[in-house]
Amino acid sequence: MQRILWLLALLLCANFVSAQRRDTIPDSTKTVIIPDSVKAAVQDTAKKETRAERKARIKAEKERAKYYYKDIKKDSARLEIERLTRVAWKRSAILPGWGQYTNQGLWWIKVPVIYGGFVASYFVIDYWQWYYKLFLTELQYREQYNQPSPDGILGMNSNWDTQGLIKFKDYGRRNRDLTILVTVGWYGLNIVEAYVDSILKNRWNISNDLSFKLSPTFMPTGSNSAGIPNFSAKSLYAPGIKMTFTLN
Repeated sequence: MQRILWLLALLLCANFVSAQRRDTIPDSTKTVIIPDSVKAAVQDTAKKETRAERKARIKAEKERAKYYYKDIKKDSARLEIERLTRVAWKRSAILPGWGQYTNQGLWWIKVPVIYGGFVASYFVIDYWQWYYKLFLTELQYREQYNQPSPDGILGMNSNWDTQGLIKFKDYGRRNRDLTILVTVGWYGLNIVEAYVDSILKNRWNISNDLSFKLSPTFMPTGSNSAGIPNFSAKSLYAPGIKMTFTLN
């Protein structure tokens, strides 16, 4: 009996000692404090891209796009075709007609047409500038001296009033400005034509197998439709032009 009591006492002592041990599993409800050195390391790894780095990255992407298309490397022929296209439109931007001469073909027709358009624009702009200055000068004289000018076709010997002078002065200025915009558009069209012509010539094969023919023909007018009485043969058909495309 005494041995059993001693055994129970030893078991109680062992349980008491194990209960006093510290729990090795951390409490999930407690806040974990991260040292400053660890925070700095995390911030450095997620550093924001600077402006210089962004410019360098964009430049590298553009440079790569010259040699790759959707991760497929371009061959030397493709690169040469793209280079010729860039050269053509850039030359036309520097000097109108230069790109057309680079593309060859019908450049000897295109270049005179381009410069003919610029010459015509110059004369039209000069005319409307003269027209605008004519009415403006008369208005300025009347504003300064409060009477029509003694000379000129708009002065004392004419029936022009101030409102009419203002209207036609604005009309001349509007036409002059519109002609300047058309001239700028003509210059842009010269660049676009050099670019498109280079693409059609170098990137697509335009075969000579395609033929085009114009011929006169007669087309029905619909006068013989239901509900419309029939007339002579001349009223049933009208002359026209037929266009025929043939692939050999």
